[in-house]
Amino acid sequence: MKATGLNAFMARVDAAEYGLCRLINRGAGFALPRRVFQIASRLGNGVVWYVLLALLPVLYGTGALRPAGIMALTGALGVLIYSLLKRTFVRERPFITHASIDRAAAPLDRYSFPSGHTLHAVAFSWQAIAHFPELAWMLVPLAALIAASRVVLGLHYPSDVLAGGALGAALAELGLALG
Repeated sequence: MKATGLNAFMARVDAAEYGLCRLINRGAGFALPRRVFQIASRLGNGVVWYVLLALLPVLYGTGALRPAGIMALTGALGVLIYSLLKRTFVRERPFITHASIDRAAAPLDRYSFPSGHTLHAVAFSWQAIAHFPELAWMLVPLAALIAASRVVLGLHYPSDVLAGGALGAALAELGLALG
């Protein structure tokens, strides 16, 4: 790929984040934390959000249909946004760029910016909690584990996760404005 100004900028950001990324990734060197973060990451692949969307009307009745539908729409919009951004920024994952970053889970695609797992964890959790606050005790720690897992497992830089979280929050607010 021909280097562009954006590629050069992202390379500088990668280098600046390398130390923090490596420090966080060391957590994958221990069996128990690695397994916990692998499970969290796997849940963040979408399964937990599909189950949540299906369970909301079961648990809360027909009043949950509209929030669940809007959450599904914001989730689909999130896929479009992060897919476009990944193709635009073409930021290689940390384990690809830096040999000392251990890949402790398989990525779903090649590029890392932004974190789609974090985007969806924040967007779905934020909206669900706004409508059903009693779910916060479960969704807040789950979203945090999913977001942290992405860096611990060597799949994302911290800024990928921050950007995914910011996009997820924006999508959640959009969803709440619609619902």
